[in-house]
Amino acid sequence: MATVYIGLGANLGNPEQTLKEAIFELSGLSQFARLRASSLYASKPMGPAEQPDYVNAVVCAETDLAPLAVLDLLQAIEHQFGRQRSLRWGPRTLDLDLLLYGNETISLPRLTIPHPGLTQRDFVVVPLAELNSELVLPDGRSLLSVQATMAHHDLQKIT
Repeated sequence: MATVYIGLGANLGNPEQTLKEAIFELSGLSQFARLRASSLYASKPMGPAEQPDYVNAVVCAETDLAPLAVLDLLQAIEHQFGRQRSLRWGPRTLDLDLLLYGNETISLPRLTIPHPGLTQRDFVVVPLAELNSELVLPDGRSLLSVQATMAHHDLQKIT
């Protein structure tokens, strides 16, 4: 079994409720065992500023699925929640990102692990540290050392 970390984000509709429903959906899947979720965090958008703030979280689970099968499952759930891929870093009903898959480094046309930009995004690093403060990234850096070098912008814990 591999330990996976999945980032969740939304800023359309009722993003807080959407993330709670998505976490519930993920927790009910037989493909994921021992799922744990971080708190929810509000953050400013990374992309165009003319969009609502985001709500973000991270979940951790164990899975027997291969990395691309996890990606396919996450994209199917995004679709279920009305996700449309039109504008990079644009508003979205639900975004599910496979952040880490075990301690693997993966570079495929459809999937890069660790997720690109993971270490520059406080809305990912802070909830990751909440779930596993002793996490070591595939490149050997501790998550806490990454977190210590970050400027925490407008990240606010919601729940």
